[in-house]
Amino acid sequence: MRQIEILFGQAVRRRRERLGISQKAFAQKAGIHRTYASSVELGKVTVSIRIACQLAQALGVPLSKIWNDVERLAAAAERDRAP
Repeated sequence: MRQIEILFGQAVRRRRERLGISQKAFAQKAGIHRTYASSVELGKVTVSIRIACQLAQALGVPLSKIWNDVERLAAAAERDRAP
């Protein structure tokens, strides 16, 4: 697993949980299988731009919002690693 996939998955999961929707409902809305949604949220897969856009649409936000979340999570992780 690479860090960017993990951060992207965390950002997607946090937004989904804030909306209060199940992973199954989210996956259906995004047009993907629930197990694939799980793999995305766990950072186990690298998603295509098309799938990333579908995920963002299912969350009701532009993809740029998710990417901003990823950047914030990356900055927080970097601060946590600093001595």
